[in-house]
Amino acid sequence: MKKFASLLLTALLLLTGCAKEAPVEPSLTRVGFSQLGAESDWRVANTDSMIRAFSEENGYELLYDNARQKQANQLVAVRNFIVQGVDIIVIAPLEETGWEAVLQEAKNAQIPVIIVDREVAVEDTELYLTQIGSDFLTEGLQAVGWLENALENRQEDVNILHIQGTYGATAQIQRTKAIEDAVRLHDNWHFAAQLAGDFTESKSYEMVRDFLAENQDIDVIYSENDNMTFGAMRALDEAGITYGQGGDVTIISFDAARRALKLCMEGKINLCVECNPLHGPRVDELIRQYLAGETIPKQIFVEETVFTPEILTPELIAARQY
Repeated sequence: MKKFASLLLTALLLLTGCAKEAPVEPSLTRVGFSQLGAESDWRVANTDSMIRAFSEENGYELLYDNARQKQANQLVAVRNFIVQGVDIIVIAPLEETGWEAVLQEAKNAQIPVIIVDREVAVEDTELYLTQIGSDFLTEGLQAVGWLENALENRQEDVNILHIQGTYGATAQIQRTKAIEDAVRLHDNWHFAAQLAGDFTESKSYEMVRDFLAENQDIDVIYSENDNMTFGAMRALDEAGITYGQGGDVTIISFDAARRALKLCMEGKINLCVECNPLHGPRVDELIRQYLAGETIPKQIFVEETVFTPEILTPELIAARQY
């Protein structure tokens, strides 16, 4: 009997030891990401960057929702993330306004929110953890500064065709502010028109085509993203209007995606202002810092530059990730 009891005790100790040594599977951090849409090359690159960053290999479970350019869809997605009890919510907001209620719901559920790319306009900034993206006003000022230098000796009127992105989006608000302020400061700068291109190639093409059917007196196109620039260029081609270096129309474009840089290198776009979409690794790092209890800055701007035909090379463009 004693021998049996001793054997039983030994077996129990062995089993207990095995249980203690069994590996524990690390839990995945559940991230809900509300993407505003897929309206441009920039947005596609941004989505790809985020999805790659929030992979299972990196320790995440990603719940992804494409709002298809409708803020109402984003609000539904965020509320679904709250119901599903995610650990972190990431939002690329279509517009700045209209977020107070749903952000308050996330705060009540103790789910931190990271705003990526664009900004939200809320009185209580404690409703979100941090915002990371581009300094769109600085982008606009860089473009305006370049244009001022390019037109330094010009005395005659400058007619600017301004193609705007989605109204209410941070990129549209700030890039528009830069050029509108500049027009007010220069007596010979005028808007030929301000068109709503909605950050899409097709909408920009239609708007510029219809405008050129009535008025072709333009000197500059200030286009708030590359895809709208592509649409405008197609309309200019159909109207027989030259553009770029040595052309009748100077073109300024924002984003600096690879396709636009290639056209810039060829002299068809005069200036590409960079807007970097690769926020996935940056947001990943912020989440890790937050989970480690580190202090997170309230707003983070990424570093960006501008490109002209003279500084671009095939090697530089090929090395770009978007």
